[in-house]
Amino acid sequence: MNQQDAVRDPIEMEVFNNRLLSITEDMNNTLVRSSFSTNIKERKDCSVALFDAAGRLVAQGTQIPLHLGSLNGAVKSVLRRYGAGGIHDGDAYICNDPYLAGGSHLPDVNVVTPVFHEGRLVFFAANIGHHSDFGGVVAGSIAGGLRSVYAEGLRLPVIRIVRAGVLDEDLLNLIANNTRDPEERTLDLKVQIATNERGAAAVKGLIRQMGMDKTLRAVEDVIVYTRNRLRMRIAGLKQGTYSFENWLDDDGLGDGEPVAIRVSVTVRPDRLIFDFAGSGRQARGAMNLPVSALNACVYYAAKALLDPALLANEGLFEPLEIRLPGGSIVNPDAPAAVGARSLTAQKVAGAIFGAFRGVLPADRVMGAGNDVCPAMVFSGGNANRAGEFVYLESIGGGSGATADADGMDGIHVHMTNSSNLPVEALENEYPLRVDEYSYVQDSGGAGRRRGGMGLRRRIRSLADGIIFTARADSHTVGQATGALGAGPGRRARLALHETDGAVRELPSKPAAITLRAGESVCMETSGGGGLGPAAERTAADVADDLADDIVSRAWAEAHYPAQLKPA
Repeated sequence: MNQQDAVRDPIEMEVFNNRLLSITEDMNNTLVRSSFSTNIKERKDCSVALFDAAGRLVAQGTQIPLHLGSLNGAVKSVLRRYGAGGIHDGDAYICNDPYLAGGSHLPDVNVVTPVFHEGRLVFFAANIGHHSDFGGVVAGSIAGGLRSVYAEGLRLPVIRIVRAGVLDEDLLNLIANNTRDPEERTLDLKVQIATNERGAAAVKGLIRQMGMDKTLRAVEDVIVYTRNRLRMRIAGLKQGTYSFENWLDDDGLGDGEPVAIRVSVTVRPDRLIFDFAGSGRQARGAMNLPVSALNACVYYAAKALLDPALLANEGLFEPLEIRLPGGSIVNPDAPAAVGARSLTAQKVAGAIFGAFRGVLPADRVMGAGNDVCPAMVFSGGNANRAGEFVYLESIGGGSGATADADGMDGIHVHMTNSSNLPVEALENEYPLRVDEYSYVQDSGGAGRRRGGMGLRRRIRSLADGIIFTARADSHTVGQATGALGAGPGRRARLALHETDGAVRELPSKPAAITLRAGESVCMETSGGGGLGPAAERTAADVADDLADDIVSRAWAEAHYPAQLKPA
């Protein structure tokens, strides 16, 4: 090992890293507890991170994996736009655009704040919040059928929103009034700015305690340690190339062919190569995945599969090589729409996990998760202030089974990690009523270990004129595959329940449906894949599944007939 690959002081590095993580945890808590929108304060759809002066990730909070790429892109875009010499103490920058500022879609707004010590730029504090609306054609700024990023909302390149400690109120006013709920946008953006200021103050306190030289040495040690540890994990893998493919039902418009997400993972002694050749061409609709978000999928998958305890910093990126075909759904050209990119991101992560079934030993393989991030959006007039409310909810599903456990029920997987909006908070905030919130029986894949169950969420409009939009997938083609001989999870469904009792099946990506009072929509998410042959599930486990209503008698008879025979 040469000098640059050696950690100089492991104890100091570990203490330093935990100090950084405590700062990011405090930033995240500040962002969540101080925000006004339900999407951030309740669902925690936000992330925070610290970067060094060169734009290298030093520490990321434990929030949404998909946000990592956007935060990276934002900080690098600030440096590219202004240069270190054009960045000043007391400034803050805002951006969201996937093509102009390394973002992933327009509702995810990044705020970046430089941290100075004795007149020298030394760190950046950064955060991202998913705003429930950021303008555009539809409430929520996301619909599968939108054909251009121009239709998806307000595009922000890197802009200085705070100069020498003074907030640009004119710019903030312009941004807020291009959205459907200006007051909520204004308040949440101010919280994002204040969150970074709190993080910057904590970083300055750390520097005062440790000294600048020790702090910078510790940054290098943290990054070197992560890089070395990941390379050690890679060196222990079977060399070769392993491939897998996932499928999207369509490219967002609902009338096209299924879209392939293909990845080949090549294991070399000191690196992994992720090649997405063969993935579908650029989508006509909003299913395109910007490069920053694609990178986040790869980083997340490598960490989760090889070393979940690995520190998330720049050292994680260096041993990973990513190859992307141009003009494809995983590397679109501007101005392709990208709003529903989370659906594609989930399929990308699932494909990487599938490829690793050939890399990892059997006791570390798992069935596929639901590999979707379905979402419901309701909007209507605010009762007590100007503008419109926009309620956004992404719904969990089943996770894949592992060698030693059934899949988890009703949970977010892979790239998303937000909480649900509690029923009480939802009904208090909006003219909506939750008629049902339950697991979907018979939705987990059969196997020695069963897949996790999907969720059913049925929401009723209490007023005429509420607008409903949804985005989902795995209704017709995509499905959570089982591993090592197990069965797949059940596909997803979406239906409109009319006031006369009629039930109308909806496509996976309906937009701007006007609801009457008393009408409801019901989303059923997909289940996870099982693991191992169903014949190897114990009779006791099958009996427990029946007793807990996880499976019906008819489903058990079809998938576990031997276990139901009298002893």
